[in-house]
Amino acid sequence: MDRGLLTLTQGEIGNIKLIDAGRCATRRLYEMGFTVGAPVKIIKNDAGPVIVSLVGNKIALGRGLAEKIKLERQK
Repeated sequence: MDRGLLTLTQGEIGNIKLIDAGRCATRRLYEMGFTVGAPVKIIKNDAGPVIVSLVGNKIALGRGLAEKIKLERQK
């Protein structure tokens, strides 16, 4: 089941399934390491930017950009 990055809560992990953004935003996310199949762990998802752990690095994303990332939640 596909879920947006913003629907996951702190501590949940999902694999990136799709990035549904424009060309420039998609390229920027790919350059930061957001590639299809990459595991993403949610560090903080309350008010303000979303903080995720990706390949051992913590990355802060604005909520608008974060909602463009579709994940498949790991079990």
